[in-house]
Amino acid sequence: MSDVPPSAAPATAPARRDPFRMLAAALCGLQAVVLLGFCAFYLWELVQGAGDDPTRVVMSIVLIAVFAVLLGVLGRAWLRGANWPNTPTIVWNVLLLPVAWSLFQAGRGVWALALGVVGILGIIAAVRADTSDADGSGDRADTA
Repeated sequence: MSDVPPSAAPATAPARRDPFRMLAAALCGLQAVVLLGFCAFYLWELVQGAGDDPTRVVMSIVLIAVFAVLLGVLGRAWLRGANWPNTPTIVWNVLLLPVAWSLFQAGRGVWALALGVVGILGIIAAVRADTSDADGSGDRADTA
């Protein structure tokens, strides 16, 4: 029998510092910041009167901001050790690849390459991240 009382045992295991988990978190955070930059750009255009339809510009800002917040939530979940952000991260980054291809076809090779690399790195990071529940603690995001 153990001499350690149950109240002295730690309630949750600390989040693992898996490099792929950290990469997935960093990429989600980077993507969120870039999307917030697009929101600022659209807002600047709206203030300058450059947009031809103010309603469309505002709705674009709202939609982009929603995705930025969701990517921020994914990044935070990766950092906190949750297992659930794996699939949404993969899906989001797979959806970036046709956008990169479209940029390439439009003659924006540098932007296409950057977006393609980020998308592929995001997929690799999410697939390779340790999402096993080997310590038996369950989903640590629920305990934090």
